[in-house]
Amino acid sequence: MTPDDFSPHRPRLLGIAYRMLGSVASAEDVVQETWLRFSQTDDIDNPQAWLNTVCTRLCLDEVRSARARREQYVGPWLPEPWLTDEPATGMLGESLTMAFLLLLERLSPKERAAWLLREVFDDDYAHVASVLETSEAACRQLVRRARTALAAERPRFDADADQQASLVAAFGAACASGDTATLEGLLADDAVWLGDGGGVRAAARRPVVGANAVARLAIGLFGKLPPGCTFEPARVNECPGVILRLADGAPYAVCAIHVADGRVQAIHNVVNPHKLGHVGRAHDN
Repeated sequence: MTPDDFSPHRPRLLGIAYRMLGSVASAEDVVQETWLRFSQTDDIDNPQAWLNTVCTRLCLDEVRSARARREQYVGPWLPEPWLTDEPATGMLGESLTMAFLLLLERLSPKERAAWLLREVFDDDYAHVASVLETSEAACRQLVRRARTALAAERPRFDADADQQASLVAAFGAACASGDTATLEGLLADDAVWLGDGGGVRAAARRPVVGANAVARLAIGLFGKLPPGCTFEPARVNECPGVILRLADGAPYAVCAIHVADGRVQAIHNVVNPHKLGHVGRAHDN
């Protein structure tokens, strides 16, 4: 099989792999391995089904090993930021948000794969069952369990892009001015800050919860940024966000801001440099 045979399928495969793994680098590795196997195979009747199967099974292997590694992870774990120029719609967009990806982490690997293939990528149960090497009945049960688990804590998001942008701008201005009271007023009462430094850069080792606590943390961190740090608006995991760059242009942090009901509900701040190597280029959905 040739690169021309593979290229049309690559965005879908990357989307599956990233949602399964929460890592851009690992997703790209899985897609590359899928291509290598594809290139060495002839006479594939249904390339999309074949590629989905290989990609998903590789992801299942990687998820199991990644879970073992995360037991040693320092502080909260967040997905690697996924940057896009254009918003995705429906479940394609919602399933990319950091809040949703963290919910997916609570599912078993097979539940996650079954739910993603069926609910996000609209594969039929027969194909999903074939990928997971199980029966259709068992596959339906996996999806049902996943739906129930996700529905209990499914995050809400404001769809109005202008409202999101306005609130995020006000959030940044309050941080810059050190106005704790104004910043607290922009936050939901139970707002959550999650910082992922991976033990490499300083970050809170536990979630910070509550409007006042989050406001004080945000202003404190703002005052400790390296000299010459600049702010670049970005769409981070389908939410408004910011890329913080050092004076030499290197990424220092990527922040996704979740907005619902006119308030900031959660801030997910990735400062682990090992998760920022890909920042600066956008990915297709």
